[in-house]
Amino acid sequence: MKSRLEELEQELKERGILRVADLVPMGFPKSYLSELEKRGKAIKQTRGVYMHSEADIPPHYSLALACQKVPGGVVCLLSALAYHEIGTQNPHEVWMAIDRKARMPKVDYPPIRIVRFSGSALEEGIEKIEGPFPIRVYNEAKTVADCFKYRNKFGLDVAVEALREGWRMKRITVKELDRYARICRVEKIITPYLEAIL
Repeated sequence: MKSRLEELEQELKERGILRVADLVPMGFPKSYLSELEKRGKAIKQTRGVYMHSEADIPPHYSLALACQKVPGGVVCLLSALAYHEIGTQNPHEVWMAIDRKARMPKVDYPPIRIVRFSGSALEEGIEKIEGPFPIRVYNEAKTVADCFKYRNKFGLDVAVEALREGWRMKRITVKELDRYARICRVEKIITPYLEAIL
């Protein structure tokens, strides 16, 4: 029969990442992750976040870690473009959307850039990638619309490149883009650029 520590190790192996805060609702003492670390079965990634020592680290690991550190946050803008491999952006921070009224998260690693969304702009277009390193990321069309909405943060050229590349790679449709442009209230801004590439 498995010990509780072995049960937690199995859970960590299946999930890939666990936070100390996850343990109590699961019925494990908070000290178990540090005990697994002492035994070489877990690696501390940052304060309160552990990864199984045998886990394969995926390319989007920092995004998964950011999603663990910012519950309810969604990978957005430049980080979502990089995740979907649209355009040339390779941000050194993880761009995360949180609710306008949410408390500002305190995260030491990975470096995170917080953007506040609200209503449909926060809730629509989220893809949930399951598995040992789960992430929440906006889909391609929503990301392009968001880039137009937040063009003042990093430049219109990034938004136009995302639109052009997303269209060329057949990752977005006019119908999807129109829907998210309405949600983000950028239809009038996107339309001339979309007409130019159609």
